[in-house]
This record gives sequence, C-alpha cells and structure tokens, in this order.
Amino acid sequence: MIVIAVANQKGGVGKTTTAINLATALAAIGWKVLLADLDPQGNASTGLGISQAHRKLSSYDVLIGRAGVAEAAVPTRVPRLDLLPATVDLSGAEIEMVQLGDRVHRLSKALGATEAGRWNICLIDCPPSLGLLTVNALVAAEHLLVPLQSEFFALEGLSQLLQTVESIRGAFNPRLSILGVALTMFDRRNNLSQAVADDVRACLGPVVF
Repeated sequence: MIVIAVANQKGGVGKTTTAINLATALAAIGWKVLLADLDPQGNASTGLGISQAHRKLSSYDVLIGRAGVAEAAVPTRVPRLDLLPATVDLSGAEIEMVQLGDRVHRLSKALGATEAGRWNICLIDCPPSLGLLTVNALVAAEHLLVPLQSEFFALEGLSQLLQTVESIRGAFNPRLSILGVALTMFDRRNNLSQAVADDVRACLGPVVF
C-alpha cells in the first residue's frame, strides 16, 4: 500500500480539501483508497459525510492500540473510498502517546498490520502543526504532498516543514520523499500569487505541481 501524508503546519492552506479531492479522484479511476483523518477537528470526516454518530472507532483508537485500522475504517458514499475517521479525542492523543516507547511509530505499525490488498493507497490528512500526530504520519508515509497557499508567508512555513522532513529521514524514515508541492488558492490575476509561485519553483524546481 502506498502511503502519502498531506501535510503543512500552517492552517487554512487546503490540506483537507486536497486530501478529499485526491482520494475521491483516485477512487473514481478504480483505486481502493483509505483516507486517514489525523486532524482532531475531523474536517475530512465531516467532508466525506461521516457524522459523529458513525465514528464509533477512530484514528485515536488506532494510535493508542485500542483498534486496528481495518476495524476502525468506515465506507463512504464514494465507491472504493474508505475513511479512518477522527474524533476530538485526538487532541489528547499526543499527551497520552508521549509516555509510549514507540510513540512515533504507532501509525506506521497499525498500517503495516493491515491485510495486504485491502487498499492500494492511503492518504493521511494531517493536523496544522508539526506535533506528534504529524510526525506519526511522516514516519508512516513513503511520500509527502505539501499543499501550499499562494500567499506572502508561504515559503517561511515551508522551510520549517522541510527541516522536519530531513529530521524524520535521518532519525526514523529514510524512504520519505517529497512527492510534490501543490499551490492552492492560486489566482493568476494576483501578482503576489504569481510571485510566490515563481519563488517556490526557483527553490524547489520540478517538485512544484
């Protein structure tokens, strides 16, 4: 199973929208997709029509070892697209996991224990921070997709994220690669949007979609 983390520590840059649309598109062309919601706000879960009442088990239960991924995942109205939903319990998960010896590998181990062939790809919608939840996603993932808003402070946040990626590579997950940077909320009529796009492409070159 291919695992892609959709991450950026800045909020409001389009992570969840990108994750939902990409997951839906992949399911539409025949992939068996799992979207893992790791954001305590649970916007990906809500966006895919999974109400609180249908979130009996969640990514929180998976991270603390109370349930397996296949047990907690629920089908969505999109054929071939399953969701590992989030609940507000996730907001306390980082504190609970601090005491665990394998705290950065919890998600990686849980995904690794799933039945082969159950899903072709897993997209992880990360919270807007570089805390333990996002670190778990980056340790579990082979690839990182960075939604980047076309605005003034975009590059400042991106450099911090790239430093975190290098740290994760060195300490926990040498196979983690940057799949790409997706510019979001881009307005071609806005000179600032074009300037940000030019700057990002100058820094990162071909990884910018």
